[in-house]
Amino acid sequence: MTYDFDLLVIGAGSGGVRCARIAAGHGARVGVVESRHWGGTCVNLGCVPKKLMVMASDYADMVEDSHGFGWSTAPGTHSWPTLIAAKDREITRLNGIYVSMLEKAGITLFTGHAEFVDGHTLRITPSPLAPTEQPRTITAARIVIATGSTPTKLDIPGAELAITSDEAFALPQRPERVVMIGSGYIGIEFAGIFAGLGSQVDLVYRRDLPLRGFDEDMRTALADAIDARGITQHRHANPTSITRNGAELVLTLDNGQTLRADCIFMATGRRPKIDALGLGKTSITTADNGRIQVDGNSETAHPGIYAIGDVTDRINLTPVAIAEGHNLADRLFGQAPPRQWCYATTPKAVFFSPPLATVGLTEEEATQNGAVDIYLTRFNPMRYTLAGRVRRTVMKLVVDQQSQKVVGVHILGDEAPEMLQAVAIAVTAGLTKADFDRTIGIHPTSAEELVTMRTRTRTTPKADK
Repeated sequence: MTYDFDLLVIGAGSGGVRCARIAAGHGARVGVVESRHWGGTCVNLGCVPKKLMVMASDYADMVEDSHGFGWSTAPGTHSWPTLIAAKDREITRLNGIYVSMLEKAGITLFTGHAEFVDGHTLRITPSPLAPTEQPRTITAARIVIATGSTPTKLDIPGAELAITSDEAFALPQRPERVVMIGSGYIGIEFAGIFAGLGSQVDLVYRRDLPLRGFDEDMRTALADAIDARGITQHRHANPTSITRNGAELVLTLDNGQTLRADCIFMATGRRPKIDALGLGKTSITTADNGRIQVDGNSETAHPGIYAIGDVTDRINLTPVAIAEGHNLADRLFGQAPPRQWCYATTPKAVFFSPPLATVGLTEEEATQNGAVDIYLTRFNPMRYTLAGRVRRTVMKLVVDQQSQKVVGVHILGDEAPEMLQAVAIAVTAGLTKADFDRTIGIHPTSAEELVTMRTRTRTTPKADK
């Protein structure tokens, strides 16, 4: 059978765009369908605008800290609308770059909503972004689902009164009082953004420490940093309802406490954006959590249909989606064996102030394989000695005792993500503690501590299984 395209990608986020471009570079006839935002969640409602807002939130501290270095700077008045307008201009610029990159690669673009007719056919309905386009049906030999995910809310009375990260980027004014529900990446990052810009922030979460799944020492250090940021933490608390009382919102917790705010923000997870794709017209299967099930080659249960990125139940991070898309395109259309990424050492970053970054195994995970040596240091960086601010940096090396390989590195502190990107190479390469020790540091930097931790803090025995 003759198809309109060799490959059709549904979703123009980071993973979908990379897959499409690499496939086109191999000579494939490629089409991309996008219903909302060219560039996807990361560019429009995620990583990029979030980090711009984190940067904005740091300037008040910079002004205050400058006084210790002899500057006579004075705090200004922050304009939330100015920040949002500047952010929007940058996002619009990036949207244009994504469209330009795809067009230059010879890819056909469709602005609309895609729905399966069968395993090789999609019906495209124009979206509000392209109201003059006509509905059409297109076919492809292979189809990739890369539609990403969307925020979810708790199923409690009054949930409709709360916002999610999607709405946070377009608030007309900064709320003076914010209640943040959830202590994952999004909850922690936005709590820090609002606090840095001057809002009173309450952080509500179910557990004893934030960031479930991260190393325990780093979770403890982050909890201390949250306190230092002036954020009030409500641990072991579950929201039960939200009500409106005049101009304010009231959140009731299961411990009987009530919190009053101008804005209640639910950072309570995300789900794959696949409900309207018509998957029932295919043999694609989903897991209990609603995510599309794929094999090691990203192929779904329907031959010829693939899924990458946040619609699957793998590592839901932008660089991973990019790697999956690149790998898939190489495998389907390239001549040489596809590049192999090391997903096990995927570095992660949480852009709080200070940020947290990590690569490899936590101490708890590493002890499943055997005893580990722990190297841990805490210090106040040079910048804050003159500023008079206490903002601790915490660094931790997790070393497999038998092989002496560094299997995990964790940092909370200024520029932690920048440091960890380079350190991730060492961990991926399987370098040992001796390799770290024989590396000469750059002085004076915080990063040099990674190669000067000579004294073992403790040894943790192998965990009982």
